[in-house]
Amino acid sequence: MKRNLLNAVVLGALALPGFAMAADAVAEHTVTSNVALVSNYLYRGISQTGAAPAIQGGFDYAHVSGLYAGAWGSSISWLTDSPGVTGATSAQLELDTYFGYKGAVSDVAYDVGFLRYNYPATYVATLPAGSAKADTNEIYGAATYSIVTAKVSYALGDLFGVSKAKGSTYFELNAAYPVADTGVTVSGHYGMQKFKGASADALKAAASDPTYSDYKLSVAKDFSGYALGLAYSGTNANKVQYTSGTNKFLGKNTAVLSLSRSF
Repeated sequence: MKRNLLNAVVLGALALPGFAMAADAVAEHTVTSNVALVSNYLYRGISQTGAAPAIQGGFDYAHVSGLYAGAWGSSISWLTDSPGVTGATSAQLELDTYFGYKGAVSDVAYDVGFLRYNYPATYVATLPAGSAKADTNEIYGAATYSIVTAKVSYALGDLFGVSKAKGSTYFELNAAYPVADTGVTVSGHYGMQKFKGASADALKAAASDPTYSDYKLSVAKDFSGYALGLAYSGTNANKVQYTSGTNKFLGKNTAVLSLSRSF
């Protein structure tokens, strides 16, 4: 159902007559879409699906000026699996919306923007002390030189269920090397999630520090628009904080298979 709805939104956007004519006439506007199947949805090294598969997809709009906007969604289970929650929540979808601007200065490309993580749900649950709904707002900035990209994301308030976490940051360093004439790209990633605020301090004092770092090594092969990927990811995340209500450690070292398609 989620995939059909996403496809309908994408096709509807592409079908707008004025939009398509403008894109064809002056090439000022570009709309692309994507869909993927993954064996495990990892975000910043933490499983969002309890190590189960996920279906994902989204669409992006870009203007020749550098402005862009988009939406992306994935099936999830981490909210319904969270320990310490009394009652229930129907949150089984992550829907992200974002906008920003891309440009370049000399040989350095940059990207700045705003991203909101939405977790639409009916909440009849009682959240643990110091917790909040998972909806999160971040601003971000990235700089790319050659094959290396450095990026920092800055939380504007509650962060993935940790309340009053303004000023928390996620720093990441990424490198992607395309192997000439093969369609193969080899990538590496390192990230560090730091939490700030009274709620994060209380978790740390209770031996449940949410701050951690993660890494990922991956390889992907393009097959006429389809990309088959294999990645290996690991973290040093706190097992108390990142173990689900079903006793699965969500930050464990793991391999992930993916198959994606861009249109």
